[in-house]
Amino acid sequence: MTADRPSPGADAVPPAEWATVLDDLEGEVLAAEASMDADRTEEIEAWGQRVQEWIPPSGLGPVPPDLRERAARLLQHQLAVAEALVEAIIQSRRQRDVAARMTYGPARPVASFIDRAL
Repeated sequence: MTADRPSPGADAVPPAEWATVLDDLEGEVLAAEASMDADRTEEIEAWGQRVQEWIPPSGLGPVPPDLRERAARLLQHQLAVAEALVEAIIQSRRQRDVAARMTYGPARPVASFIDRAL
């Protein structure tokens, strides 16, 4: 290497370790699950509005063999929570729609009975 050319990766952030990345992902899944368990509708809706996909940090490389089983279990947990989130969001929206129709719907006509002697 020459002095005028920096070595590749000299300014790069050190690569994250898979164990730390899995810990972070697991924390996200548990937080989403806790929102559903506590019936926190606003938080559930917020989880549903997250559109950014997870992109692994650069420099990780393949999942180490000793963490593959944990990663697979975490993936299954994520998929189960994602499915439950979708169901919770759908249910929440249905309840909101029903409540809106009941609260703001037009008043039903009241029956009138007129007694006319024949």
